[in-house]
Amino acid sequence: MLRCGQLGAGEIARPFRMSRPAISQHLGVLRRAGLVTVRRRGREQIYSLRPEPLRDVYDWVEHYRTFWPAKLKALGKFLDQEE
Repeated sequence: MLRCGQLGAGEIARPFRMSRPAISQHLGVLRRAGLVTVRRRGREQIYSLRPEPLRDVYDWVEHYRTFWPAKLKALGKFLDQEE
């Protein structure tokens, strides 16, 4: 949602079938992880995406991606034998 721009906490919460405190906890986790920033506009908190930390995750996963096809094939073979 934040990929398209800044949003208030209420706007973020609207499409979800969760309580506001649960949404607030999720946003807090994202904030502590450095994936979002928050600023105040009156009584409202406005959230913005910080995608840069995701680059580290992408780079790490990309490094190991070359190993996955062989390992997944071996796992599939093993599971087929278990049946």
